[in-house]
Amino acid sequence: MKIRIILLLVLATFGLAAHAQTGFPFDNEIRDFKHQDSLKMPAKNGILFIGSSSIRKWTDLEQRFSDKPIIRRGVGGCTIEQLVNYYTPYILYLYHPRKVFIYAGENDIAAGKTGKFTARRFYTLWAMVKQNLPNAEIYYMAIKQSPSRAKYFSEVRIANEMVRNFIKTRKKTHYVDVASVILDPITKTPDTSLFESDMLHLNSKGYDKWQAVLLPYVN
Repeated sequence: MKIRIILLLVLATFGLAAHAQTGFPFDNEIRDFKHQDSLKMPAKNGILFIGSSSIRKWTDLEQRFSDKPIIRRGVGGCTIEQLVNYYTPYILYLYHPRKVFIYAGENDIAAGKTGKFTARRFYTLWAMVKQNLPNAEIYYMAIKQSPSRAKYFSEVRIANEMVRNFIKTRKKTHYVDVASVILDPITKTPDTSLFESDMLHLNSKGYDKWQAVLLPYVN
């Protein structure tokens, strides 16, 4: 009887552990990353890119910076709030990167969060990274203005401006303006030729623009 009770407790514990690891958004992608790492763990002191689908869909990022130890860990359509609440132990801390590039926040705003809320979530994420990886350089990639989300542009600008001001007084933290380079220089509106047909994700020409901005920071 005692053995049976112990066995049930053990099974329940494993069940709870499994649920804890698979009970959040895009957990299938996290499991894929864990599988990749089990085959070949990226070396420490790499250059890590985390964030939402703009990082996930940048499939030639590693090739564009082929001489650098790039680690790409974009997660579905995740929010910066989800990075704070769920993902950092799985896609950030374990790699011990020397540089962390973050693109997130666009989906928070599209889901109805304010620019102020989104910026404050970045503040929290920044503090978490500094606590766990005190020597890492942090790079905030400004939230882009996607044509399909034009009604949120004012909140996007608020979030970016608040983060820019926050970063000014933080060491080893950088604001990377990947937002203005995809605007039409005359109209100051998003250049639709740089986006895929969904008018949300960048195409190869759009990523060319991002690469040019990121190059000195990556180097």
